[in-house]
Amino acid sequence: MAYICGMVGGHSDVCEATDEIQKICDQVKDETFSFTNEKYKEFRATKYKQQVVAGKNFLIKVHVGGDNYIHMSVFQGLPCYGGRVQLTGVEKDKKADDPLEHLKPPEQCQVLSATMLS
Repeated sequence: MAYICGMVGGHSDVCEATDEIQKICDQVKDETFSFTNEKYKEFRATKYKQQVVAGKNFLIKVHVGGDNYIHMSVFQGLPCYGGRVQLTGVEKDKKADDPLEHLKPPEQCQVLSATMLS
């Protein structure tokens, strides 16, 4: 039996990243590079949390080389609506042991504007 990381409405516990989570990261990789003005040598999802809504909200910890990590917020729409994957925010300068939590308010992190999401 497969374990599903998440529950409807609330965020899941932190889970080890899967191939599916890495694929989601790969879909927003170029957007992340342009948004952070950085080209990362490595871009490997290590941990994630998810929230099941009308689709899924993901908080993903990504190893970007050395001791450096970023935290990304990503939304994946329901398949019946096209399943579109959207990067909704990024926090840079994270470390391996930083907790995976909601991104800070916009004045403390980079959050994509509505025009960038369309």
